[in-house]
Amino acid sequence: MKKNHTEEDVYILAIESSCDETAAAVVKNGREILSNIISSQIALHTLYGGVVPEIASRKHMEKINQVIESALSEAGMTLDDMDAIGVTYGPGLVGALLVGVAEAKAIAYAAKKPLVGVHHIEGHVSANFIEHKDLEPPFLCLIVSGGHTHLVVVKDYGEFEIIGRTRDDAAGEAFDKVARAVGLGYPGGPKIDKTAKEGNPHAIKFPRAKVNDSIYDFSFSGLKSAVLNHINHAKMMGDEINVPDLAASFQNAVVDVLVSHTVKAAKEYEFHKVAIAGGVASNSALRAEMGKACEENGIDLYFPSPIYCTDNAAMIGTAAYYEYINGERAGLDLNAVPNLKLGER
Repeated sequence: MKKNHTEEDVYILAIESSCDETAAAVVKNGREILSNIISSQIALHTLYGGVVPEIASRKHMEKINQVIESALSEAGMTLDDMDAIGVTYGPGLVGALLVGVAEAKAIAYAAKKPLVGVHHIEGHVSANFIEHKDLEPPFLCLIVSGGHTHLVVVKDYGEFEIIGRTRDDAAGEAFDKVARAVGLGYPGGPKIDKTAKEGNPHAIKFPRAKVNDSIYDFSFSGLKSAVLNHINHAKMMGDEINVPDLAASFQNAVVDVLVSHTVKAAKEYEFHKVAIAGGVASNSALRAEMGKACEENGIDLYFPSPIYCTDNAAMIGTAAYYEYINGERAGLDLNAVPNLKLGER
């Protein structure tokens, strides 16, 4: 099939395999998603109460070819139609990342296409561009996922300044640990969100940590410990734990800190546009409370649909597009970087 587009159109095949989702997408001009295929391993890892890296890597190897074939087929295109191959190369689980990176390099080499390495967190930020065609940098973005809690100034496409980060647990990590402690299981975020709807968010007073030397930094380990202490104390006293109340009160404490830090930063830095990104951005309480706070302060709030909040390749394709038109190219020596920092190349 010949390219059925003008020379200005850019088509990117994107690959994402940083954790337990094997995903591929075809993205046109950075904002139009022609296909977005995700093969989730949640059911598999639920048996173990969390992601098992070795199993994740093996599953990626099994699924990656068919996911890419499905993405091209759904878009009605072939590899020849692609202008570049975009792939997540960090941060994430090293074995999982390696599967995607090796695949992308092989395709780029065989099809003689440019290769673009994408930072996973940059992908999460870029997810906001998919459905909000009017959103352009600069803006403030809160990134909340299983591994990251960052407050970031998005200066330009691919250009970030981190003004706040977690000192210990990421918000998503705290959700998973608390969910496990009260027997809700994995994945913790959606299960706490659902259970909290039946509880009273003010039933239990949990702490809100402040980091003295950096007002925009986060800390969730103290909150997690307070929840575990509450559970242990109740067990020792033979008291029954009201799980919906506990889930709602814990969630309220997390959301309260996330929202207050974000709005405070938006006002200080004089941003009227705020976005949220990452897996925890699909949390209904966070969306509602952030929406309320932004409205009260005359701030426009942006967030992706839930399908683009969790790991997916569409967001990687969007980030890859902006890297590609900025002239960024990766060599065939591109490697997985499990601890890649935002803003690093």
